[in-house]
Amino acid sequence: MTATAECVYTAEADLARLRALIAQLPNDAHVELHLDDERRVRGTVAARPTLQVFVDAAGREGMNALVRLEDPAMDAPESAHVYDVWLDRVAEVRHCLSAG
Repeated sequence: MTATAECVYTAEADLARLRALIAQLPNDAHVELHLDDERRVRGTVAARPTLQVFVDAAGREGMNALVRLEDPAMDAPESAHVYDVWLDRVAEVRHCLSAG
């Protein structure tokens, strides 16, 4: 059974954009993602995302990817967050300097 995504892509230009974003998101990178709805999400990339096959609500098959960011909040573990973000929602990737 194929998983469902809100949006799926088949056009080469769209897939190239997703691949370019994936290239900016290596394992353990500290990033801030600027999303298409003006939100920003900051954390550490848990694993480099990969394009996968999904279907949309209309049953069309195409590609998309999820990126998981972890914000462990070492000083306050109760405020730790995990964010799963659809890659097509990412407008910009900014790399953050890691502490240390």
